[in-house]
Amino acid sequence: MSLLVVGSVAFDALESPYGKVDRALGGAATYFAVAASFFTHVNLVGIVGDDFTEQDAHVFRGRKIDLEGLERATGKTFFWAGRYSENLNERVTLTTELNVFAEFKPRLPEKYRGAEHVFLANIAPELQRSVLQQVRKRPKLAAMDTMNYWISGSNAELRETLRHVDILMINDSETRELSSEHNLLRAAKHIFKMGPSTLVVKRGEHGAMLVDKSGVFCVPAFPLEEPHDPTGAGDCFAGGFMGYLASAGKHTDAALRRAMVYGSVLGSFAVERFGLDRLRTLKRAEINARARHFLKLTTFKL
Repeated sequence: MSLLVVGSVAFDALESPYGKVDRALGGAATYFAVAASFFTHVNLVGIVGDDFTEQDAHVFRGRKIDLEGLERATGKTFFWAGRYSENLNERVTLTTELNVFAEFKPRLPEKYRGAEHVFLANIAPELQRSVLQQVRKRPKLAAMDTMNYWISGSNAELRETLRHVDILMINDSETRELSSEHNLLRAAKHIFKMGPSTLVVKRGEHGAMLVDKSGVFCVPAFPLEEPHDPTGAGDCFAGGFMGYLASAGKHTDAALRRAMVYGSVLGSFAVERFGLDRLRTLKRAEINARARHFLKLTTFKL
């Protein structure tokens, strides 16, 4: 079952204690699409400049990713540069150049308009809502990401968009800012009143938490000796999560829990190398093996 993602395709310059790269393909939609493609077909909507080459697009080739919705415009592709601290939990943004992304107005090809699973990556909330308006009927599952920039600067637009989605997927600090609640469980109840029925809180090295009417489910972050680059971890988590749900075709409590594990698995692989380097060579057998390892990490007897 196909999955639609709308968001950024970018070039990143990354620096961490483990090295640096000057031009790595990135962007939320890129990470999401590659991660999700291990489970299902993905239709990608984004925008790139004329500096985006066939070699750059190679990471999408041979995968279940359709690029008809990837718009090409005159100018440069969105560029971001950042530097991470020793513990990788803190980063400094060195440069943000929106370039052609500043004029991005998502337009869905006709064959994308029947999407049953939709993920709205981190873009302006009015643009996220415009995507849902282009889908012919309400998707079986619509999920979205957002950030503190939209929470503080476009709060009314964000709240209107939240009314139309099933799942909100944000980090813990964004959860607290959006809800004005420090406790994450109270924050979830507050957010449910805005529209979503499920909240997924990404907590970095502390894992992730899902809250819905069935209760709470938590997964740990996979322990790694040398994580290199956390840039795409959250978007790969979202890709693994939504990709699994789209492939399963059901959204039961058991399916959501497995999706959380697969999201954490994909996020853990993403941080092992810079940019998309680890995902370029990743095999489905490795994903399944690490999912089984998660089971070992969390199984115990009373």
